[in-house]
Amino acid sequence: MAARDTAGRMVGLGLRAGAIMAEKEGPFEGGCTCGYVRYRVTSRPLIVHCCHCSKCQVQSGAAFAINALVEADRVEVTSGEVSEVLVATPSNKNQRIARCPRCQVALWSNYLVLAGVLGEYVRFVKVGTLDDPAAMPPDVHIYAAAKQPWLELPPGSRVYDEYYDTKEIWSEASLERRDALFALAKQ
Repeated sequence: MAARDTAGRMVGLGLRAGAIMAEKEGPFEGGCTCGYVRYRVTSRPLIVHCCHCSKCQVQSGAAFAINALVEADRVEVTSGEVSEVLVATPSNKNQRIARCPRCQVALWSNYLVLAGVLGEYVRFVKVGTLDDPAAMPPDVHIYAAAKQPWLELPPGSRVYDEYYDTKEIWSEASLERRDALFALAKQ
């Protein structure tokens, strides 16, 4: 069993946060399996989550989902077009998944519950669809209480049984970018 700090976070597991991502500022290119949809992320993400919740496991068909949170205006479709599908979430606010209409690969999602107002402004880019997914390693593992028991996380990760306090985890620059999104959403 992993050790936990006083906030209930597992400690002593994981990746060095942002170790690879810091090497490249952007842009980052990506696309679907068939090549019909290509996109570009024009900057580093706000943060990269590795989510171990049961919904992400079911919806991804894998043990976890890795999502890079990026402002919507920093994710550009460079060729093709996406189709959007609404998918139920535990919050009942749903998420809108952008998929290639041909091969159906999910490229990003908008979680419509996000901070009450930011759902339209932040995309959760599916890191596996990047040409170089290693460029965006997880900064934090969330909902690790639902993590598959056979999965061992590398030493050094920030790991939370559920979610975390954004102000404690996000960088100062990412918090400033988030504040700008709140201001935009209020207009």
